Amino acid sequence: MPVIANGSHLYLNGTVGLDYFDDYFTYPEVVTALAAIDDDSELTVHLNSPGGYVDDGSSIRNAFAARAGTTTIVIEGMALSSASLIACGGDRVVMNPGSVYMIHEPMVSLLSANAARLRTAAEEQAAFTTTFARVYSARSGKPEDEIRAMLAAETWFDPEAAVAAGFADSVGGKVIKIEAKATAFDYGAYAHAPKRLVALAKKKDWRLDGATAAAPPATQPRQNKETSMSENKDGGDISAKLEAAKAEGAKGAVAAYQARRKAVMAFDETKGREGLAEHLIETEMSDEAIKATLAKAPKAEAAQQEPAAPTVEDYAKARMSGGVPQPGGQPGTKSTGWGDVVASANKRRAR
Repeated sequence: MPVIANGSHLYLNGTVGLDYFDDYFTYPEVVTALAAIDDDSELTVHLNSPGGYVDDGSSIRNAFAARAGTTTIVIEGMALSSASLIACGGDRVVMNPGSVYMIHEPMVSLLSANAARLRTAAEEQAAFTTTFARVYSARSGKPEDEIRAMLAAETWFDPEAAVAAGFADSVGGKVIKIEAKATAFDYGAYAHAPKRLVALAKKKDWRLDGATAAAPPATQPRQNKETSMSENKDGGDISAKLEAAKAEGAKGAVAAYQARRKAVMAFDETKGREGLAEHLIETEMSDEAIKATLAKAPKAEAAQQEPAAPTVEDYAKARMSGGVPQPGGQPGTKSTGWGDVVASANKRRAR
């Protein structure tokens, strides 16, 4: 399980936020686990995550920061993107040898966006960047302008560098070689990952894609998902740049997307697997890889006793409309309380 509570220790592993293809942990799951732990007690959180959705990351960070007892966050493998934001919620942060820490600007989804959406996306991205810059500034003691520069550049830290920058307090455990103990992950998915980690991932064939896997979590279509560093390094008007980009190539991108969707939905392998096909179209997989994935996936059964789980696309639409389904819920519905959250989580784990 991606969320494991063991006495005064809480283990968080996987993508931050709902992910149908990899291990993940969500804000409701973390808060449910915290409910079983005395708020005044000392808590050690063991974190290993490539990041994910900014709303879950920010909420989890605030949940840890609000605890009355001392919370120590130990970064076991990596705290990238929104996972590094979670780490800022600890009273003390420990970087284990061989672990890595990364911060960058949050990104927003622009699938089939019109002019109005492009403008609001610029405002949304700027708001998230400002909020997170203040969090990182408070944690490190660095000026907000310096943090913004780090976010724009996508900045990576080894344990010692994270301590020196103020994002962590100490390096714990025995010294080990990163080549032997680095977490298996496709570091090439990020724009400025350390070259030694990218080379190690390539050498050991650490990758997230393939005939039966979707694109890395950072590329999944959902509002507010962190995918890569921002290209707005000069601090210019993002809205103007987005408008210019739309004028130059949006029509071509939409046409290409529509052609790809038409081709994929026409595959014989798509029949009975339309929901999965709709998601795979949004990834970076080739048409042939999508066909192979669909061929191996089970078809939807019309006589299922329980309604089908919401797709990633359903989840994104529900979140935009304000009706956010929790894990195990249905699209467009809202949780009525933590009792529903616990019941849903237990039901999913029992399967």
